[in-house]
Amino acid sequence: MLGLKLPFKQQQFEAREEAILDAVNSLLSRKGYDLMTMDDVAEAVGIAKGSLYKHFSSKEKLAAAAMVRLLNETLVELDAMPEAWSAIDRLEGMLRWSLEHRLKGGVPHLPSTRGAFQRSLLMNLDYVAAAMKLNKRVYALIDEAKLHGDIAQDMPNEVVAFTLYARSCDPTVDFLRQSKTLSDAEIVDALVDTTLRGLTGSRRKALRRKPDAHPPAAAPRSLARTR
Repeated sequence: MLGLKLPFKQQQFEAREEAILDAVNSLLSRKGYDLMTMDDVAEAVGIAKGSLYKHFSSKEKLAAAAMVRLLNETLVELDAMPEAWSAIDRLEGMLRWSLEHRLKGGVPHLPSTRGAFQRSLLMNLDYVAAAMKLNKRVYALIDEAKLHGDIAQDMPNEVVAFTLYARSCDPTVDFLRQSKTLSDAEIVDALVDTTLRGLTGSRRKALRRKPDAHPPAAAPRSLARTR
């Protein structure tokens, strides 16, 4: 029924689960999957490890849940983009959001290639469904961008898609932040430029989002060109 509230205990349970996933995202971003432990997560949330196991029975399931949430958040961001944006604008907007989210500690490093975690992801129906849905959306945008000449026709879709995915998890973000020579906004601009326009591409002045605006509030720079 509309307006029906969840029982208080259920609300508490779900709120704690969100806090757990927030902690996991941060830990995966800083330490990666292999070094993260269940003890780390419990300590970050401020709960006993036994309480953590009431939500997630293993590190594999915990990391998979974090990946599912990230995929769903990415789909929400794509849905929120203005209809006037072209396919390449949407791909740029997705990358820009991912990098900004990464700088806030919200995007983990690439998943471990170890068999146990890979198998757990492939056995997680929520993960598989979200990954397939996002891939379908991204590949369609890549095809559309190719039709408009914004991506080379002979560039395989898999290369474009996985370059975008990988860049949001790229340790280059951490190295640039540690260098303290660029602001977070400049880091995002630089990585977007090198990803979509290459190291020799001409840089265009970034359109800054208003601090209080819900992303993506400002159009990608590609909107500024004459259509």
